[in-house]
Amino acid sequence: MKIPFIITNFKNYPSAIGKNAELLTEIHKSVAQKTNKNLAVAVSQMDIAYIAKKYGNDIPIFAQHVDNAEMGASTGKIVPEYLKSIGVTGTLLNHSEHRFHNFNDLGLAIKSAKKAGLITVVCCENVEEGCSIMTLFNPDFIAVEPPELIGGKISVSTARPSLISESVLQIGKGKVLVGAGIKTGEDVRIAIEKGAIGILLASGVTTAENPAEVLENLVRSISPF
Repeated sequence: MKIPFIITNFKNYPSAIGKNAELLTEIHKSVAQKTNKNLAVAVSQMDIAYIAKKYGNDIPIFAQHVDNAEMGASTGKIVPEYLKSIGVTGTLLNHSEHRFHNFNDLGLAIKSAKKAGLITVVCCENVEEGCSIMTLFNPDFIAVEPPELIGGKISVSTARPSLISESVLQIGKGKVLVGAGIKTGEDVRIAIEKGAIGILLASGVTTAENPAEVLENLVRSISPF
């Protein structure tokens, strides 16, 4: 993926599933084309096949999770190889709302996703966890999201800007996304200035009255590297 970039996690908000997932993806596509910035969407597993088929050539489509599973006898599993075959670009892993029980399971899922050719964005709660995950499993990117700020009114850029700088220093330049409470262009500007190469968003966009306006305000704060 071209950097810097923004991924909007649709989660399972009513405003971002079903028909609304299509509408919101269309908005991301339009804003990306209008601003020439790099936007991606992480959509519900219920919507991903349709969204990937319709928009996979226009905007990166991410899964919200995958399992360590292969095609065949893997009932109920989210299979990376299948996602890749329908045009999915990558996957989030270990999000705070869907964390793996242990590092071994996480590592197997990362390996399975990478084998299938999916970009891996692994979420973590702090720098130490991010460093461990990068050292052990070498995912494509680490998304640092302090759990106490997720979904809140104060962003990581405002509350803990030094965390972004430290994450980049410890985890690696060109490897770190940040999330948690980011809602404004200033939040984005600070994160990129501190060395992040991407932003992970959710409710600030998905529940907004005017998602297009919010996205435009966010991405216009991103200057090309």
